[in-house]
Amino acid sequence: MSSPAIFDLTGKVALVTGASRGLGKHFALSLARAGADVAITSRTLESLEATASAITALGRRAFPVVLDVRDHKSIVAAVAAAHAHFGKFDILINNAGCNIRKPALEVSWEDWNTILDTNLRGPFFVAQAVAPHMIAAGRGRIVNIGSVTSVAGYAGLTPYGASRGGIKQLTMSLAADWGPHGVTVNCLAPGWFKTAQNAVLYDNLEWVKYLSDKIPLRRPGQIDDLTGALVFLSSDASAYVTGQTLLVDGGITVNDTRALVAKPKPPT
Repeated sequence: MSSPAIFDLTGKVALVTGASRGLGKHFALSLARAGADVAITSRTLESLEATASAITALGRRAFPVVLDVRDHKSIVAAVAAAHAHFGKFDILINNAGCNIRKPALEVSWEDWNTILDTNLRGPFFVAQAVAPHMIAAGRGRIVNIGSVTSVAGYAGLTPYGASRGGIKQLTMSLAADWGPHGVTVNCLAPGWFKTAQNAVLYDNLEWVKYLSDKIPLRRPGQIDDLTGALVFLSSDASAYVTGQTLLVDGGITVNDTRALVAKPKPPT
């Protein structure tokens, strides 16, 4: 098999949760560009129209379906409908998520439950609904979407960080459970990317400069920076990779200490 072929998703079927906008929409289109047909989910069909149109414009099949990750009956019904439509699942992208930014002392019981139910409980039960079809086929790729907060702590993100840290642990456990059946489970963890959830932060140019100074590559992430990692984890190229968290963060988690070392001298 040639190198380009192992990244080719032609003939594969993917399911992407939270695909109406932002990263989820980008993930669905990235998989379609790589050759996959895509079942896309959101809490309303109307919100999926633009994503579905973009997928079909690429010459791939799209199947929009309502799925609320906080509702188990909705998960089961949506997965059953998508499987009935396509007849199989090769890839699951567990993307749907939410955040509520508050200092820890202000987080309410309802805030905690909303975030954990959406970001951790939901992805588990979506994976649980999809996995039997993959196990029956003897292969599958599950990609849980985590975050830099899967491995690092930030003020104002306590329940969100707990949910994303849980995704990292969930990934490892499911990899151990389903690996013997040919199903890989990995976590794609973006660093600081501008999304609808945190767009207000990026309006503050001083904060963007502060953030960029902490990133070895000197800039926040751009959405296209995630494409290669997503296709890799969804394709045959990652056949022997499972239980891993792949950070796409520009290096922010290396805890750069540039100020403590001498600047490199230019070559003479």
